[in-house]
Amino acid sequence: MKKGRIGRIVLGVVLALLVLLNVVAAFHAYKFTHFTDKQVVRLNEHHISGMEKIKTLLFGIDMSRPVDFAKPSQPYYHTDTIQSNVKLECWDLRTDSTSRKGTVIIFHGYRGNKSSMIDRSDEFLKMGYNTLLVDFMGSGGSEGNATTIGYTEAEEVRAAYDYVVGTKVDGPIYLFGTSMGAAAIMKAVNDDPTFLPAGLILECPFGSMLKTVSVRVKMMGLHTFPTAYLLMFWGGLENGFWAFGHNPEEYAKSIELPVLLMWGEQDERVSKAEIDSIYSNIKRYKQLKTFPLCRHEDYLPKYHDEWVNTVDSFLVESKRHIVVND
Repeated sequence: MKKGRIGRIVLGVVLALLVLLNVVAAFHAYKFTHFTDKQVVRLNEHHISGMEKIKTLLFGIDMSRPVDFAKPSQPYYHTDTIQSNVKLECWDLRTDSTSRKGTVIIFHGYRGNKSSMIDRSDEFLKMGYNTLLVDFMGSGGSEGNATTIGYTEAEEVRAAYDYVVGTKVDGPIYLFGTSMGAAAIMKAVNDDPTFLPAGLILECPFGSMLKTVSVRVKMMGLHTFPTAYLLMFWGGLENGFWAFGHNPEEYAKSIELPVLLMWGEQDERVSKAEIDSIYSNIKRYKQLKTFPLCRHEDYLPKYHDEWVNTVDSFLVESKRHIVVND
């Protein structure tokens, strides 16, 4: 009788801990995929109270909604709205080059916004390409407060492309994305075989959502299992998608477009193995460019000339490999 009672107590404690673990994971997953309109001040962990530490551990870390912090320096751009799953704000910039070569649509990464992509836009404009800088949902001037790390954002990639097509600007249309933006582009192409931009320029896409979440969990000093798996489950459930199926490595297998893949060799968030897997899975014309001293960051400040020359060369060469619908 006594053993049976002890067994029930142990079982009760285990079940309570499992429930608590799932509740904590659900809170953290929500904070990871939802931004707050409040301005969050980051406090040094050595200067916060024990109660604040417990609150953070149980309920997650608030993240401020990414706000556009700068505007393009060019006087000849305009702000427009694209209707997708939500209303998206974009900046439409036209090059002053006498011979316009096409358009590059630019997509930012997680916790980014279109302001963070102005330097890339400037370089494309100098090369003779119009650019469209897009705020994904939950960022900058776009609607919402949520992000799905590139999953739902794939719909927004297609909406931005259709917007450019609707403007009837001459020339090929290329897609450029960094990190989450690159993953969203890859999913958009994977989801529709008839979606054929002229080419893709992808900076540091993660191999799978599980891998990128696992990296963030490890950086917090936690074990990947079960933490990353619970965050994936609850994050997907809260946002209406199956997070375990969000895999750019797999998307790469269906990409039959010219691709320039770029990666920083010191990247602490995306491994060489992930980049190698994505690159090997791309079937058609492709280039891989790595930057030895770069982490998961903007490559332009450290490798300006090399980045520009690589991208310009790819855009020229890719025109020989453009895929056209039958």
